Amino acid sequence: MNGTPLPRLAITAGEPAGVGPELLIRLAATTLPASFIAVTDRGLLERAAERCGTTIELIDDDGSAQFQREPGTLRIRHVALAALEIPGHPDSANASHVLATLAEASDGCIGGRYDAVVTAPLQKSSINDAGIRFSGHTEFFAERAHAEVVMMLASPELRVALVTTHLPLSAVSAAVNGAWLTRTLRIVHAELRDKFGLAAPRIAVLGLNPHAGESGHMGHEEIDTIIPAINALRAEGMHLLGPLPADTAFVPAQRPHYDAVLAMYHDQALPVLKSEAFDRTVNLTLGLPFIRTSVDHGTALDLAGTGTANPASLIAAAEMAIDLIDRRANASTQRENS
Repeated sequence: MNGTPLPRLAITAGEPAGVGPELLIRLAATTLPASFIAVTDRGLLERAAERCGTTIELIDDDGSAQFQREPGTLRIRHVALAALEIPGHPDSANASHVLATLAEASDGCIGGRYDAVVTAPLQKSSINDAGIRFSGHTEFFAERAHAEVVMMLASPELRVALVTTHLPLSAVSAAVNGAWLTRTLRIVHAELRDKFGLAAPRIAVLGLNPHAGESGHMGHEEIDTIIPAINALRAEGMHLLGPLPADTAFVPAQRPHYDAVLAMYHDQALPVLKSEAFDRTVNLTLGLPFIRTSVDHGTALDLAGTGTANPASLIAAAEMAIDLIDRRANASTQRENS
């Protein structure tokens, strides 16, 4: 058959009792140019389609190339549930199922069966309640791929990476050390070049304290840690701004001067991003040997089973994965022709 095969996206459904299965059904109804391989339980998706008041055609994935996809169809890599889902009520018995879907998706990307993985939200507490220590998708994939990673959230208007992720504020200052900051900036810089095609990325680095420390009057982390790390990387040729006060870094006049922001902690920057582009924001894991995107929201247990959850963020995650795959292919072609 002539033409270019569609990119193969492994889509995990996340928490079986959450909105993920229903979001996946809505994603399948789109005309996005990709082959969607649902990595989950077949019956779970059939019941989700019924709750959404729609039909879905599930086709066992045989690994073959797909050149077009009809809306309302999904290829599936069946991973059986351990217990029947009850929407809105996670069951820790299904923790093994959730982890098995993540393992299949990530191992499949590493092994070349899939071009990217897109993840629906999961319930961390349900996995931990099963006696399995689990802190999130990002950490799971990092361990699986033996990679050092950074969390980034991106909308069409703004990209924000994080030095620390899910830490209490009391632990952030100690975690922002020179070595960790340097490692994080190296990963962000490399991925802005490799994944986003920016030849000379400009990164705005936020301070940790109000007013970026006010020359030491509101904290010394900027003077002792952040500025020395930034200066050392500038000497290597990186284009770094800052440290900038977080309360002014996102104003419209600043944004044309950078391609991404590096924030010191979770709630320093993500409220800005989500307040202006919640349905269009995508969670990416930088540093992996494969492309991974995700929704920017949780399992929405209160909406699970109603068929009314908004699929915009999952659709945006799939769109970004497709875009990143295209960028990677174009870059490879340019290297071959140079």
